[in-house]
Amino acid sequence: MNEIRAEAPQIDDVRRLRDELRAWLVETPVIHCRNLERQLGNDIEIWGKLEFLQKTGTFKTRGALATVLGLTDGELAAGITAVSAGNHAIAAAFAAKAIGTTAKVVMMRSANPARVAACKAYGAEVIMSDDAHSAFALAEKIQRDEGRFFVHPFEGETVVSGTATVGLEICEQIGAFDALICPIGGGGLCAGVSSAVKQLNPDCEVFGVEPTGADSMRLSFLQGKATRVEEVNTIADSLGAPFALPYSFSVCHQNVDELVMVDDDALRDSMGLLFREMKLAVEPACAATTAAISGPLKERLSGKKVVLVFCGSNIDAQTYLRLAYLT
Repeated sequence: MNEIRAEAPQIDDVRRLRDELRAWLVETPVIHCRNLERQLGNDIEIWGKLEFLQKTGTFKTRGALATVLGLTDGELAAGITAVSAGNHAIAAAFAAKAIGTTAKVVMMRSANPARVAACKAYGAEVIMSDDAHSAFALAEKIQRDEGRFFVHPFEGETVVSGTATVGLEICEQIGAFDALICPIGGGGLCAGVSSAVKQLNPDCEVFGVEPTGADSMRLSFLQGKATRVEEVNTIADSLGAPFALPYSFSVCHQNVDELVMVDDDALRDSMGLLFREMKLAVEPACAATTAAISGPLKERLSGKKVVLVFCGSNIDAQTYLRLAYLT
């Protein structure tokens, strides 16, 4: 089957959206990760985009706000719904409160309790579901029955336009760089970041990183079309999308040079490494780019200037201590 090539958001449109979002969001910092450089060696110059310092703790707020800002008065009156392991639910709840509507979100029963509490703190009604596939089905039912607008966690032009503002900021903050590594769950973040970076810095290599237990984008690249995995099995629940979808897949396929996989042990090791070397206590998804540059991309990127996207860090202390390899 031939890929339907989606048109990525144009950089001038991304700039206009970034200006609209300034009222609610922060421009997250970029730092030179010298301690990681010393630890990894190989003459790699490493910079980190600290998107976990964004409002609600992740990049998800950008796409959610971009979507809700585009709703009509009638859609806002009906409210929104969303589905998430946690981070997108929190972002959707934040966006609903910021713009002045209501949110009913579906979360998996395995969701971290701290994320559920954060979602409720923004005023959302939370409905629990057994797994990712059933959660999407329940959100679609809410959409049909109540007329709520479904704010997708990773698919669609507004979502990708929102995440493209991350790539725009990186290019403005750092200037030229050789490579960028971005985590992939459903692909919305990587689609936006990669499309913006390729427009502003076309010679940059973009690498997407997925957990081995949730590799829907890898399978989609192999098949040349968006596809699904039957089971999600990774500690990086924020990257545990059960499928890819056509728009985000197509934009990633056009702009991501290569995908790499990291397993749960690599994520645990990288959580510990980030704490020891940078004093960052992050969720597994946020450690994925560090796992990639510490493992499969270490030799490949020798001598290069590399940007790591640190996507989010909504994790409580107990869960962090259980997951991270700190010794």
